[in-house]
Amino acid sequence: MAEQRQNYKYESVAGQEGGDVEKYRVHDEEVQVTVMQQQKPSTSRTFQYIAACTANLAGFTCGITLGWTSPVLPKLETLQDNPLGAIVSADDSGWIGSLLPLGAALGPFLAGALSDKIGRKRTLLYGNLPFIVGLVLNIMATSVNYFLLSRFLCGIAVGLTFTVLPMYVGEIAEDEIRGALGTLLQLFTTLGLLFSFGVGPYTTFTTFNVACLVVPVVFLVTFFLFIPESPYFLLQAGNEDEAEAALMKLRSTTEVQDVKRELDDMKSSVADALANKSSFGDIFKNKGLTRAYILANGLLVFQQVSGINIVLFFAQSIFQDAGVALAPEICTIAIGTVQVVASGASSVLIDRSGKRFLLMLSALGMAVSQMVLAYFFHLKDDKGEDVTSLSWLPICCLVGYIITYCLGFGPIPWAVMGEMFPANVKSVASTATAATCWFFGFLITKYFGIVAALIGKSGSFGVFGVCCVVGFVFVYKFLPETSGKSLQEIQDILNGRSTTKDVEEEKN
Repeated sequence: MAEQRQNYKYESVAGQEGGDVEKYRVHDEEVQVTVMQQQKPSTSRTFQYIAACTANLAGFTCGITLGWTSPVLPKLETLQDNPLGAIVSADDSGWIGSLLPLGAALGPFLAGALSDKIGRKRTLLYGNLPFIVGLVLNIMATSVNYFLLSRFLCGIAVGLTFTVLPMYVGEIAEDEIRGALGTLLQLFTTLGLLFSFGVGPYTTFTTFNVACLVVPVVFLVTFFLFIPESPYFLLQAGNEDEAEAALMKLRSTTEVQDVKRELDDMKSSVADALANKSSFGDIFKNKGLTRAYILANGLLVFQQVSGINIVLFFAQSIFQDAGVALAPEICTIAIGTVQVVASGASSVLIDRSGKRFLLMLSALGMAVSQMVLAYFFHLKDDKGEDVTSLSWLPICCLVGYIITYCLGFGPIPWAVMGEMFPANVKSVASTATAATCWFFGFLITKYFGIVAALIGKSGSFGVFGVCCVVGFVFVYKFLPETSGKSLQEIQDILNGRSTTKDVEEEKN
């Protein structure tokens, strides 16, 4: 009968006898079926967005510190507005730029140790303190060592935040909006970058660093006072009543029955995780976990080898080297603005277009942008040609690069990391994955200058472009679509128990 209904239904009349009346014609006889509609819980998603945005103020602070070097290094390399009273060496500039990703490679290990012991919320709060200490050190600086320590501390905080924040947001979000909320990390990070790009060049060194302090302080107060802990962690800790209250607050409801089904699913997931608590080595004993680990690491490695940290840390210097007609700080602000707009677009598109499509579009766009930029520097540096008439080209290349990066490889790898791993290995797997990402970021940032001296900027940007092409192939061949899937459905896909098509058919 089910098949006959599907083939011969010709009318549906809503609102009769407590449900929808569907009419079918079977063997020339009319059949009416009353379909009772399940009442949806009276919940709202508004507070989920509020909670995710408040948590992502930590991501805003990450963006501030990631973009901090762009306006500050030019000041330290001259005597104007230089708090040290002496020009820093090229080697010191390299360490100031690279110590943040080095610290970020260590931060995830702190995150993994703390997030399961004291919770996602308190880990984010404690992880915000190194930002404050680092910015205070900048204000007090009398030697380059202050900056080196500051950058390392801020790096630890960045690594911790980028590990725990996707985990927290992934656990508080409903399946239908998890992808959109996951991209907020990229959006808020780009807002922080734009803050550094826009404020840093036009204020004194001290004023800029004082302004930077405002955001982490606001985060500490608002996140501590108003936002609940992850219900998943509360269930792991055995606090069922607190988990229920947190979920009700996140779903904007005062009725327990509105969250009962979701809470029961969480309990089941947590019970399985606690019964099958795994170590890092156990990841490679399970097909699905191994696949998840390879995919999450692969996406984040390709994110770094696309050259993003070079663009962000040294944007102003790149424009200076390219001889762009506009003031380098103006070009940098334009880049930051484009980042924000593109990141906002990603939040809207991710659940409509899917993660795979946006990642492939991102990889192709970045590859083209890097290749054209490599060609520009080939003409300028390698062949010594006059490129004055092409001074607009580096701006277009970096704008195109930033747009496509923010649409895909910027936000999506972190969102994928937050949903790929089940609860029993999420902390240890996320720790190792984030550490790998930032270690690659450190290597690229620290040694970019050396490599560029050997093969030139044209060769360096050409290598980044090739890496983007390989990233496209990686996504196309290996990454399944996870948009709109529950955490359990994602695990089924990774373990080969169900294909994406099968899952959709089961839903229908």
